[in-house]
Amino acid sequence: MALPLVQRQPTPAWGGDMPSTRDGFLAEYLRLREISKRLHQEVLKSISGDSLLKHARRLGLAQGKTLTLDDMDEMYYVYDLAIYTAPADRSRAIDRYAKSARFDPQSDERLMLDAMRASQFAILLIEQRHAAAGLIATDILRNSKVWLLDVGLESSMDGGELIATRLVTPGPFSMTAGVNVPFEIEMLEPLCMLLPQRMGDSKLSRIADDRRFAEAVYKVGLAGGVMDRLTYLDPSDRV
Repeated sequence: MALPLVQRQPTPAWGGDMPSTRDGFLAEYLRLREISKRLHQEVLKSISGDSLLKHARRLGLAQGKTLTLDDMDEMYYVYDLAIYTAPADRSRAIDRYAKSARFDPQSDERLMLDAMRASQFAILLIEQRHAAAGLIATDILRNSKVWLLDVGLESSMDGGELIATRLVTPGPFSMTAGVNVPFEIEMLEPLCMLLPQRMGDSKLSRIADDRRFAEAVYKVGLAGGVMDRLTYLDPSDRV
């Protein structure tokens, strides 16, 4: 089935001068990636071990109080859910951290923190290489265009491939929040079985925004051996 015409995502305010070359965009990406890494580490300090274990159990990565990991990188999925999701009656860890953080309103740290709070979980259809750097993709659940800047994905993904990820958009380009799941059509049936039946009547964009959707995608991906198809690399190694 053909996708409807895509619409461009709104672009947040850019905190600095726009680079004009590939090297410039990559340098800006790496700088913002390093800031986001530090922010993630700070947010994780405020999350209890019991909370992490709860998310790990829901993903099938723990029994009782014992982690059952095949690969330590599987914890990234736990961290993502613990930082960015919460039940409707609870606040998210990223929002609680933002209330206590003391960054200048015009600082890059505040820019990244605001972008992280506004992050969106998405399934992306990779279309082609971007003329400057990164990839052009379609968020198929929101019917919108995405300029994805990620050096690892740029070098490993081809047009027509699908990936599920959490998008952080600090400026004209989007970045991943840190975790990815190669997505395949065969994952749809087990994914739908994990979601509440009433979600089937919701708009696709609302389903993507529901915290249970990301959890279900991660659970299906982990059950299918997602870590066998992924390698997390230091972005600086790929520039």
